[in-house]
Amino acid sequence: MTNHWRWLIFIVGLTLFAAYVALPADMKGVTPDDPICARFAEDQTIDTRGVRCDEHIRFDFNNDFRPEVDIAITQSLGLDLVGGLRVLLEADIPDVTAEQMRETANNISRRVNGLGLTEATVQTQGANRVLVELPGVRDRDVAIRTIQQTALLEFVDFSGLGGQALDFEGRRILTTEQLRLQGLRSTPDETLVGRLRNPLTNEPFKTVMTGAGLARASAQFGATNQAGLPEWFIQFEVKPEFVETFATFTGASIGQPMAIVLDGEVLSAPTIQAQLSDGGIITGNFNEESATRLALQLQSGALPVPLKVVAADEVGATLGQESVARSVRAGSVGVLVVLTFMVVYYRVPGISASLALIVFIVLNLALFKLIPITLTLPAITGFLISIGTAVDGNILIFERIKEELRAGKALDASLLAGFDRAWTSIRDSNISTIIICGILFLFGQTPGASIVSGFALTLALGLVLNLFTAVLVTRTFLYVLVQLLRATLQRRLWLLGV
Repeated sequence: MTNHWRWLIFIVGLTLFAAYVALPADMKGVTPDDPICARFAEDQTIDTRGVRCDEHIRFDFNNDFRPEVDIAITQSLGLDLVGGLRVLLEADIPDVTAEQMRETANNISRRVNGLGLTEATVQTQGANRVLVELPGVRDRDVAIRTIQQTALLEFVDFSGLGGQALDFEGRRILTTEQLRLQGLRSTPDETLVGRLRNPLTNEPFKTVMTGAGLARASAQFGATNQAGLPEWFIQFEVKPEFVETFATFTGASIGQPMAIVLDGEVLSAPTIQAQLSDGGIITGNFNEESATRLALQLQSGALPVPLKVVAADEVGATLGQESVARSVRAGSVGVLVVLTFMVVYYRVPGISASLALIVFIVLNLALFKLIPITLTLPAITGFLISIGTAVDGNILIFERIKEELRAGKALDASLLAGFDRAWTSIRDSNISTIIICGILFLFGQTPGASIVSGFALTLALGLVLNLFTAVLVTRTFLYVLVQLLRATLQRRLWLLGV
């Protein structure tokens, strides 16, 4: 029995941590509207003077305002619950194909999902339009910039400029690739007017390679300069088919500057120190947000079709606050009914099942914020269904225990047989349903069907947790109760539901 007490301590500690995570932000003293939080969003190394700007759990052991441990905690709600932003985009070139529009929609979907908006809806409309719905988003400019930017990354030849190359950092230049894309647009790109040309030739700068040649890109934080000061940068790898082009140019231009240009703006113009073949880094005075956004745009791919914004509107929740409150109230009543039934019908085992069900619910709510998962009504439905499956597993166990007791077996032997023999049924039923959830999740990855992913994800998460709570947690609680009430239970088997 000693082992069960150890498990009890672990379960109680885990549940207390999960309960803290699941608490609403305002109950933790989070005040994101405080003026200092706007500065903290740009630079997370500043001292907020005790103001909590988010729910993250941070541990800064050396007091340098760079936490060694940073546990992200966020709760996102879907468009049907909190409203958000709806953006209608249109292709800015004529004669686009259906395949180009589908690829554009897929790339936009990867971008917004990479920002944590797992319930964003992205779907094509007609022959040349894409509709994007972003739940909980209120910053119109940031959202549109992230979605619309083609993220045209260029590696540009700055040979011969020498020290002049640094003068171009932060300024916009004209390149051969920009002129090529301009020729495809149906409307003139006025942003190209006034961009700087190569001062040596008075011609546009030559583009060596674009972001299409990148295989991977990720935001990193560390020392990249001679001073050894850490900064945010982009680590990238080159696709095999572009390695020869990149390696040939860098090998022939050792000692010459090469500009790294994003949407026309020179991020940096480092001097090539050695031949580069399969990758390198991009620096450019990034903070965490800008580095993450750029890496996401490069990783998800440049948009095959340049887009222009036709409309961008804030929308209200498709479900009213009263509807949401009723849904929550109905779920709460359902859980209370289930808890009452388990205690009344199964008595002491029902108490252990009810405690395990509470642990199950708290762990789910915590994981929704730790992963994080955007909650919509379908996602909440998946969660509520998973509560029913958690109870199913306990019923299988308790009925088996009752059969063993009726057959005259001892209490300890009956408990052992109940958990051991019911385990295979619980495992197989949950795994089969998890497989179905996986299929639903894959179908939900297509544009316009992400709402299915939310349902599949919360249901699958509940089923996985059920394998932990219905067996281990319930077993721990029941064995501890049996140890405390052994004499009474052996005299009064009706307390075990027999």
